[in-house]
Amino acid sequence: MSDVPGGAAGAAVALVLSFLAGSIPFGVLVSRAFFRTDIRKSGSGNIGAANALRTLGKGGALAVLVLDGLKGFVPASGLLNPWLRGDGPAGGHVALAAAFGFAALLGHCYSPWLQWRGGKGVATHLGVVFALSWQAGLIFIATFLVAALPTGFSSLGSLGATAVSALSLWLFAGPAGLWYGLAASAVIFWRHRENLARLRAGTENRMNLFAGRRTTPQ
Repeated sequence: MSDVPGGAAGAAVALVLSFLAGSIPFGVLVSRAFFRTDIRKSGSGNIGAANALRTLGKGGALAVLVLDGLKGFVPASGLLNPWLRGDGPAGGHVALAAAFGFAALLGHCYSPWLQWRGGKGVATHLGVVFALSWQAGLIFIATFLVAALPTGFSSLGSLGATAVSALSLWLFAGPAGLWYGLAASAVIFWRHRENLARLRAGTENRMNLFAGRRTTPQ
């Protein structure tokens, strides 16, 4: 970390800032500011884009998806992160970028502003994946669509794409990408444990990804 401003202390500050950036509950903020409701009290109660689609409609879901994705992309890229010296992963800071991205993912899933609760992490993870490798990001989206569109299970698409992202990050971002992908997958699969139980039981609700608002939980 000799080339990191502030050395280890600087990297520690960046990790904290990345966690705090990830902890911003955009799903709650968007639902309150523009829809005069609390996303946590509708549908599944989750603050992510899938529940936003059910409860806020396409516009609200798109806003939440983009904002949650940026929470992962910005800390893991050189866009606004001085600790990456503007180089990002391409400049040889893959491990550092992955660490900042993982901190943001944890912030999203365990936000101090929501009593250490949060979302399931998929959109934020996607942002990190794109920051580490745009090729892996495109593979993530393709895998999600292949799994989710025919079945109607957004959770299946999310979990399948998350699992595949560990391999694609290994191919395009190296060992640091693989370790990030495995750690992120563990967190996201844990956050989806109720969805996994419903998928096994055959009780998971399907969702039309191109529909408007719905109120049934997933």
